[in-house]
Parts: sequence; C-alpha cells; structure tokens
Amino acid sequence: MTISIRPHHLLCMLTYLGKGYTPQFVVNYDKIVERINSGEAIKIVNGPDDICKPMLPEADCHCHNENVLGRDAHALSQIVSVIGEDVGAGHILHLSPERISKLRSRFRKGTLRAACSGCQWQEFCTSIAENNFRHCRLTSAASSKKNKSSDDA
Repeated sequence: MTISIRPHHLLCMLTYLGKGYTPQFVVNYDKIVERINSGEAIKIVNGPDDICKPMLPEADCHCHNENVLGRDAHALSQIVSVIGEDVGAGHILHLSPERISKLRSRFRKGTLRAACSGCQWQEFCTSIAENNFRHCRLTSAASSKKNKSSDDA
C-alpha cells in the first residue's frame, strides 16, 4: 500500500510536531506519519492528498487554491535537486533516514524553503528547524528501531 502525498507536504512532514488545522487533521496526520515511520511508501500526487482528506469537506478548504498548487511546484523542483531523483506525480518514494536527514539539513539551511513562502506555518517551522527538529514525529522505520533499541539498553 502507498500513501498519497502532494509535494509540499514532503516539506511539512519534516517539521510536523502534532499540530494542525483541526483535531481531525492532526489525528489523520499522526496516522500517516506512523505509516511512513513503519516503512510504507509514498506516492507523489498532484493536488489534494491523504493529509488533505479531513479538510476537503470544508467550504473554505485551501487545498485546491492556486497558491497551494504553486507551493507544490516549488517544493517538487527543490526536492528533486536534493534527492537527485526525478520525482513527479505517480512516483513512488521511500523516506529513508538518510533522505530525511538530507532534506532536513537543506531545510534548516533555508535552501529548501522557497515553497514555504507565504505559508501561515512558516515561522513555526523555522523555529522547529532551529531547534534541530526536536520532537518531530517523522523518524523513518530505521531510526525508530534504533531509538527503541537504545531505549531498551
């Protein structure tokens, strides 16, 4: 099984701490991140994805807005430059610990943030990056197992 993810949400996941638009949004996002941390693959999609689902019934849902679609286009081109893979709609992607680390490094430096311009969460995400992504929920399967092993020791 795969999780559908729009490109700019690949950036959002890097700083996700369990906060979001609504309680339903957060519950859904937590489940998605848990699946990714367990090793489930991501399928890149154009437009609303599995993270957007709780927002879609709302009358003022922003998931189809032009600025959000533009954010996806910016994010996609930057992600491609970081991971060195042509990632487009329909592409299956695995977020390995190395990929997450590489993306977070570039995000912290600000070289992976053009898509974040104008986002209401931008300052919040910047503070998380400055705090070395402490307590972020996206860990990846390998780093989760490593953390459990060190907790058992």
